[in-house]
Amino acid sequence: MKGLLLCVCQGTCPSFQNMNIFEILNTIRREGLVDFVAIHPQLCADDGDNFLSTLAKSNGNIEKLYVAGCDPKMQTKMFRDAFERAGFDRTKHVGVDIRNMNTEQALEAIRKLIKES
Repeated sequence: MKGLLLCVCQGTCPSFQNMNIFEILNTIRREGLVDFVAIHPQLCADDGDNFLSTLAKSNGNIEKLYVAGCDPKMQTKMFRDAFERAGFDRTKHVGVDIRNMNTEQALEAIRKLIKES
């Protein structure tokens, strides 16, 4: 099973204002590139940790968990504890930075990530 999480930095960060996040999720879902899509306003917050831990723990058959949001290196650091708590193999997490992109640019970055990993 493969999933895409879209993290939008509370929805207030200017770097996400030029994209339609719902169009991104719906397009990826309709194209069948992943088995599920979800949005979270701030995965790096405490409730984001809880969300990631719960998702990873309850879905032990996740092959890849793509997260589109901020810098992938930052994601690796920020999500480490949540994944560890859930017993989730961190190598199954793959991030892509979509900040300061419009809808089409973000879609292309996500498609490329999924197809290449």
